[in-house]
Amino acid sequence: YMTKNDFIDLNRRQSEADEKVFVNPRNAAAGSLRQLDWRVTSKRPLRMFAYAVPTFSKPVADSQWGLLERLKEWGFTVNPLSQVCESVEKLMSYYENISSKRSGLEYDIDGIVYKVNRLDWQERLGFISRAPRWAVAHKFPGEQVRTKVVDIFVQVGRTGTLTPVASLEPVNVGGVLVSKATLHNEEEVERKDIRIGDTVDIQRAGDVIPQVLRVVKEHRVERATPFIMPEKCPVCDSLTIKTAGEAARRCTGGLICNAQALEGIKHFVSRQAFNIEGLGEKNIILFREQGFIRSAADIFDLSDHKKEITCLEGWGELSIDKLITEISNRRVIELNRFIYALGIKQVGQAVATLLAKNYENYQNWSQSMIKAADKSSTYYADLLNINGVGSSIAEDLTSFFCQSQNIEFLNKLVPKIQIREHLRAQHQSSRIFDKTIVFTGSMRSLTRGEAKARAEALGSKVVGTVSSKTDYLVIGSDPGSKLAKAKELGI
Repeated sequence: YMTKNDFIDLNRRQSEADEKVFVNPRNAAAGSLRQLDWRVTSKRPLRMFAYAVPTFSKPVADSQWGLLERLKEWGFTVNPLSQVCESVEKLMSYYENISSKRSGLEYDIDGIVYKVNRLDWQERLGFISRAPRWAVAHKFPGEQVRTKVVDIFVQVGRTGTLTPVASLEPVNVGGVLVSKATLHNEEEVERKDIRIGDTVDIQRAGDVIPQVLRVVKEHRVERATPFIMPEKCPVCDSLTIKTAGEAARRCTGGLICNAQALEGIKHFVSRQAFNIEGLGEKNIILFREQGFIRSAADIFDLSDHKKEITCLEGWGELSIDKLITEISNRRVIELNRFIYALGIKQVGQAVATLLAKNYENYQNWSQSMIKAADKSSTYYADLLNINGVGSSIAEDLTSFFCQSQNIEFLNKLVPKIQIREHLRAQHQSSRIFDKTIVFTGSMRSLTRGEAKARAEALGSKVVGTVSSKTDYLVIGSDPGSKLAKAKELGI
């Protein structure tokens, strides 16, 4: 982290050297850590509080508090405001106390974190995707500022979602100049009755994302104009639809919509997907305008356009060679990252990893998704059996593979790359490695979630229903119909 005074001194030095000044201490600290040259980082006034350690073969403490004490013994600085609380009342009292001291601290904070103290309980609780079940953030209210809505425009996202965005009279919120704020969807605009010309109160949610809190109705002017979501896409002029039960309105243009295509390619090359550096939004737009990239599959053919690219402003032989090398180095990709890169609606990193774990290779996954379009098939049942995949996600997956342009895209892309098989957990000595397991009934010594997590950690597949593919049924107290089904199948 960077203290407020150190941040001011750093910006003064940056300004004197005619270099970029930073917006806030948080960005300055993050940017300093991301420097490729460690000598730049070493000149930045960074400090640290230690709060966790990697897993050791021998435990170093039995509680979070004990761990902080051990860290202090080892010579690390830990945050002196940390405290053990034995009740919800003490937690809330601590929250109010820190909130009142917030402005006087030498560093910026946007909230506090509650953690389960016992480390063995932390281990049992585990994680959901990347978030721990044993810790939760409690944010402070963001700084609220008043400004005006100059206009409302619509952005089109990767999956065709139309998002209304408020264009604001620029205003400083917590050290950051804010001129735009997402309005989420048309129902949110209607609920808050936000109109062009309105005076509104805004804040940065979590001290990061600008959001409109409320309209100041007593300041509303007669010419304030209600916002109407367009029935046609503002980018490709395709019809927009709003599905029953969903708040979002979507463009039906698909890949013919430039906005969707652009956002899809940006997602495809992002860090969690193919991680292709040098292909930012500006270059993607340039190459699309020149006709070099129509879909993400064309990225791997950019070397065919080397001569034309070197003639473009800002590009030379050295820069295009660097980009071509970077693209070539990214032709090999893990299955979970590949699935995520496709940008299928509702398929984020966690779901992509679940699919990779269960289907193991691209051929198996893609063919299973095509066959799962038949909801009476075992392929559809197997998809729903994956713990964490429900009918809504299954619908989006099978819909993706039902569209001819997506199959055409995959047929063009897949031969140009190498998709690695998913590496299973390395517990081949386990008796349940590579086995399909179903749980039924209540468990005494641990929860159903813990049992599933342990089984998966030992390399097994945990599914929800018994079938001929089931290897073991684990029976707790009061088992249901799964037990009868397993007996019938001889499992």
